[in-house]
Amino acid sequence: MTTAPDLPDILSREFAEDPYPAYGVMRGSAPLIWHEATQSYILSRYEDVERVFKDREGQFTTDNYGWQIEPVHGKTILQLSGREHAVRRALVAPAFRGRDLQDKFLPVIEANARELIDGFRESGRADIVADFATRFPVNVIADMLGLDKGDHERFHRWYTSVIAFLGNLAGDPEVTAAGERTRVEFAEYMLPIIRHRRDNLGDDLLSALCAAEVDGVRMSDEDIKAFCSLLLAAGGETTDKAIASIFANLLVNPDQLEAVRAERSLIDRAFAETLRFTPPVHMIMRQSAVDVEVSGGTIPAGKTVTCLIGAANRDPERYAEPDRFNIFRDDLTTTSAFSAAADHLAFALGRHFCVGALLARAEVEIGVNQLLDAMPDLRLDDDFRPAEQGVFTRGPQSLPVRFTVA
Repeated sequence: MTTAPDLPDILSREFAEDPYPAYGVMRGSAPLIWHEATQSYILSRYEDVERVFKDREGQFTTDNYGWQIEPVHGKTILQLSGREHAVRRALVAPAFRGRDLQDKFLPVIEANARELIDGFRESGRADIVADFATRFPVNVIADMLGLDKGDHERFHRWYTSVIAFLGNLAGDPEVTAAGERTRVEFAEYMLPIIRHRRDNLGDDLLSALCAAEVDGVRMSDEDIKAFCSLLLAAGGETTDKAIASIFANLLVNPDQLEAVRAERSLIDRAFAETLRFTPPVHMIMRQSAVDVEVSGGTIPAGKTVTCLIGAANRDPERYAEPDRFNIFRDDLTTTSAFSAAADHLAFALGRHFCVGALLARAEVEIGVNQLLDAMPDLRLDDDFRPAEQGVFTRGPQSLPVRFTVA
């Protein structure tokens, strides 16, 4: 185990600009690093991160979320374990799969994509990030919950504040304070709506959460508020960056863009490969319950473990030519890419696999399809080269494109 003095620190500007070279060095010669500033052990190899996420032996917990996300969301399903976790997941999961997703929410997704694209359909140019990706998933979630889309700017400000809090690895006190204010503001907004919805159930997701019951257990107002906060932040930020990254990756690989344009079933492949190659979330933390042997040494019990998804997903021991974007690769299984059997790590794995993975898949399929239909000769604006930004979450901040108006 090493402190890796020759590597750029994960809090440095050099790392933020391009973490991939550092990831390669970590995997090769420093697979276990003690990081003093974040008081955590850093893992970068696929086999180690996969083992932590699957956790078949009960060696890792999500107790870290007590300090990492509870201050901004309240106590969420992510912190629970055992039967308590299983019951809470059973309460929320049905809305994100099967008939509810197909019948109730696909029309919501389609309408929101169309509405945003109508705003630039006749202009011949757009910024896929600013004009579509940052707005689309938040609008979808607001509609799903039966909230007022007129409050979009407030939702966006809240989830941006929450994501900044989660990625505040350097401990900036202003970022911490803004995140904690968001929890108060969101509770003041949501709790009256939840109480009113309990007495006036509709056909929306919030009503479903209010009415859901498993084994005699129902969600409290605080449970529902925390889940909605988590959904807005996690569902907004990750889908936002995924859509932007899919187009960034395809636009710099025009042969693959043309393949997807011609055969839309390849959108799933493009999404899965984007989740591997440029995942929206680059690190997820866990806590060790016992001393654990991993590549490079031992993680003591009770320590925070930072799992570098962005590094593990480019491990050459797992993927051929890992630094190449290739939607046709045969070592990434598209059919299971949006389930707990995924062989990329972007949604985590095991019992804490992302409950919204199928919702994200539906949003991406519909959004990408409609954007390709609206922009048949989509191309990057003159001389623009896409660039990722971020450390905890990462993606393009801008993606200006041009197209011919039909």
